[in-house]
Amino acid sequence: MANKPRAIAPAPQKLGVLLPGMGAVASTFVAGVLAVRNGLGEPVGSITQLGRIRLGKRTEKRNPLIKEFVPLTDLSGLVFGGWDIFGGNLYDACTTAEVLDQRLIDKIGDELRTIEPMPGAFDPSYVKRLNGTHMKPGTRRDWAEAVRADIRKFKADHGLEQAVMINCCSTEVYRELTDAHRTIEAFERALDENDSNISPAMVYAYSAIMEGVPYANGTPNRAADVPALLELAAQRGVPVCGKDYKTGQTLVKTVLSPMFKARALGVRGWFSTNILGNRDGEVLDEPENFKSKEVTKLGVLDTILQPDLYPSLYGDLYHKVRINYYPPRGDAKEGWDNIDIFGWLGYPMQIKVDFLCRDSILAAPIVLDLALFLNLAQRAKMKGIQEWLSFYFKSPMTAAEVYPEHDLFIQQKKLKNNLRHMMGEELITHLGTEYYDEGTDE
Repeated sequence: MANKPRAIAPAPQKLGVLLPGMGAVASTFVAGVLAVRNGLGEPVGSITQLGRIRLGKRTEKRNPLIKEFVPLTDLSGLVFGGWDIFGGNLYDACTTAEVLDQRLIDKIGDELRTIEPMPGAFDPSYVKRLNGTHMKPGTRRDWAEAVRADIRKFKADHGLEQAVMINCCSTEVYRELTDAHRTIEAFERALDENDSNISPAMVYAYSAIMEGVPYANGTPNRAADVPALLELAAQRGVPVCGKDYKTGQTLVKTVLSPMFKARALGVRGWFSTNILGNRDGEVLDEPENFKSKEVTKLGVLDTILQPDLYPSLYGDLYHKVRINYYPPRGDAKEGWDNIDIFGWLGYPMQIKVDFLCRDSILAAPIVLDLALFLNLAQRAKMKGIQEWLSFYFKSPMTAAEVYPEHDLFIQQKKLKNNLRHMMGEELITHLGTEYYDEGTDE
């Protein structure tokens, strides 16, 4: 039975997309959108642009494009800005990243050169392998006030009423929660005291929330997921989501592990290693930074396989993750998995996966979808954690009382059912009669 649709404000003709960290991922995203606008490519990998959604029963044959089903800003209306700790413009960033063909970069070069990152918030103790040259001075409170002023100026300069922020910065060192993160008052006091427990990522998240700008964290860093900022987002009615884009190896894990569980096949061990040569690989070569990534990557299997419920199948699973910096590969990452499984009567088998992927090529369409969906959520007056966007993340944010859902296909159902609910369409439950069952989601 269909529900009443949510009241959703019209999509803005122009939407600002603010990007902390305008390196390989952000520059590939921006250049990709400009290329699509100019008829130089297709937005492959973007659910908002190429994905369809089934409505009603299969017999109704209603499968519109998602961008035609929910009100989203057209790609022609996206306006780009952001911050980076290195100078130059986005043409320079694209050329340095060496993700896209230089001939394509040159075709959209005039537009790329007009986008110049603002000085970034940076503390070298959080990203030890990088030496910034284009940074904001002062204390953490100074950074926050400057970023907030940047947001207001960006919107005014481009005639924007609405904007979103998608964090594309480098991975910061791992930090445990402290008292500075637990309440809004403690967080504000820590900003004033220039407390080193407040990371640059948290400064960007705080600034976005204070300016009413929806925020997504594409990194493994602690940011909007600390209690103080979650409380602030709820108070100010701002949607937030994260964290860590689900792109290469973890994407594969969230597809294969549900298969093992669905067929009651056991897993004894899962060894994962990566080689990556871009700036992210260099940063993750530092053990403290790798710890942040390791935490987001290791949590996937336990949540999907539930060893506490299936101890004979997964109770003794050995899971190891490695990331190795290998400069010759650049952005062309290789993720290799060895999986030791067992079947009937405990007989062993193996699966080996070698995923030769392009990190930023997989991440760029995620940035696009998050920007459009977060703006949709804000116009639908949704606030706080947007768990329906878990589909895009390695370590999805959830309410404190529930565990995150990692299974890619359950995440996809949640995303699409949320869109159906927003628009007043019947949810797909896969229940029905022998002749009119609900079938697949598509």
